[in-house]
Amino acid sequence: MSSNSFGNIFRLTSFGESHGKAIGGIIDGCPSGIPIDIVAVQLDLDRRKPGQSKITTQRKEADRVEILSGIFEGKTLGTPIAFQIVNSDQKPKDYSHIKDSYRPSHADYTYDVKYGIRDYRGGGRSSARETIARVVAGSIAKQVLQILEVETHAYVSAVGELHMQPFDNKVDFTLVDSTIVRCPDLDLASKMISHIDAIRKEGDTVGGVITGVALNVPVGLGAPVFDKLHADLAKAMMSINAVKGFEYGGGFDICTRRGSEVNDVFVADAKGVKTKTNFSGGIQGGISNGETIYFRVAFKPVATIMQDQISLNNKGEEVIVKGKGRHDPCVVPRAVAIVEAMTSMVILDHYLRNKSTKL
Repeated sequence: MSSNSFGNIFRLTSFGESHGKAIGGIIDGCPSGIPIDIVAVQLDLDRRKPGQSKITTQRKEADRVEILSGIFEGKTLGTPIAFQIVNSDQKPKDYSHIKDSYRPSHADYTYDVKYGIRDYRGGGRSSARETIARVVAGSIAKQVLQILEVETHAYVSAVGELHMQPFDNKVDFTLVDSTIVRCPDLDLASKMISHIDAIRKEGDTVGGVITGVALNVPVGLGAPVFDKLHADLAKAMMSINAVKGFEYGGGFDICTRRGSEVNDVFVADAKGVKTKTNFSGGIQGGISNGETIYFRVAFKPVATIMQDQISLNNKGEEVIVKGKGRHDPCVVPRAVAIVEAMTSMVILDHYLRNKSTKL
């Protein structure tokens, strides 16, 4: 299996399966001499880990990160940073009933055809448990960006038909982790939690939207044509399990409006050039313009539901797939940490690439 690496200069290569011995990765290209707070990395992992509330999967994993190389006396060496997270709550027997069956809307069939073999234990490599490695790498990238005063944030902005107003630079990011659904609108968050819990009790699942934000991004990140900053952000987000859509800035909404309504007019301020509005989402021509970068990521309902479904097995025979195991009724509360991590990796990678564009 190829394509297990992400990034150009700041680059993550990940490994591991859902019910294998461990999940881990190797980070290449991280600058040397950067102080790394492992406690902060662990806090980011805790935001992603299972079993953290009644609206997430009840799989119990400590998800404790172990750094194997690349950090010495609390600072990066500039050498590869290797790490692992041991899987402790493995229950492969929970999946024996789908050993030969294809679960609806999962990767079972496509993996089986492509590779001629599949790890049916929770989906193996196709499981969202792979994203643990992204959170570790993204947390380290976030700490590098903090030195540059660049901030990355993410929050749940919609669950089902419950949604916040469009992003307006007034979101209080300190409220994101104050509820288990990670929505900074506390009144709406309460409704989201009740909605997810009700759907969970029905044995069903629901989708949602996460908004990602990057603040204080310097002008000039990104490259024309194929490596546009928003294109790499889109690839990063679309590579996350269960993601079905990406839009940045004004997105699809401005397609219904006139240019005179949504053009971002340039104005001067004490710091230089700014735009009066930000329908561009902080990126123009694929290059950051210094304004706030913001985007939305759409997540489908989790494919595993606690209901019987008709499907096929690997012999083409009709079977009943029974809903078993431990699964999220809604993935977005735990995916906030993943979106934040992928944003941090993309921004840092483009920052490091940009350093080589001018003498």
